[in-house]
Amino acid sequence: MSPRSASVNEELRRRSRERLLQAAVELVGEHGFEATTLGDIADRAGSARGLVSYYFPGKRQLVQSAVHRLMHGTLEEALEREPRTEDGRERLARAIDAILGLARDQPVLMRQHMAGLLQAEGFVQCPEQQRLGELLGDTVARYGSRNVAADYPMLRALLMGAVYAALIPGAPMPIPALRAELFRRYGLDWSLGVPPESETGSAVRERDLSRFFATEQRTDLT
Repeated sequence: MSPRSASVNEELRRRSRERLLQAAVELVGEHGFEATTLGDIADRAGSARGLVSYYFPGKRQLVQSAVHRLMHGTLEEALEREPRTEDGRERLARAIDAILGLARDQPVLMRQHMAGLLQAEGFVQCPEQQRLGELLGDTVARYGSRNVAADYPMLRALLMGAVYAALIPGAPMPIPALRAELFRRYGLDWSLGVPPESETGSAVRERDLSRFFATEQRTDLT
């Protein structure tokens, strides 16, 4: 039996990491952060338990990377849905609605994500976070920013602040009110994006998150 090529080994590692990210999102969403162990995540992913530490320093870093992937996938899907548009104001509205939608649809995951950001290790610099940052930065640029380096962190802070306000236990702010404030901040018409009262906004949300995790085998290996 001939040894596997470097490209095949790389593909296997990629798929293993993807399965771990997907399993982390699913299990934390179902049971919460504290009730989910690294062993549970490895078992759901079909991976050896020792393999988790090969990719991630610990559970908090794994979960934060997984939520960043979910945020990136959700944002990308919202920005590229039909009818596709290059209009910067519409794209910013879609971005705001996508992130607020995660607070509404995935409160357990997003509450844990916010709590994780306030831990000593803070923000995890991972490929998933970098892709999310690039997409938000591009959104700010298309909106017309002349200083993306300053305006992107402000948008990120405002979105995370809105998510936090929507998820405060016992005193959450309603998503429409938070949306209205963000839209006023950026001078966006209420009709842009996906207004809460629209048919699309009130439809049943897709609960299967597997589409955001590329666990299938690539066909471009040589």
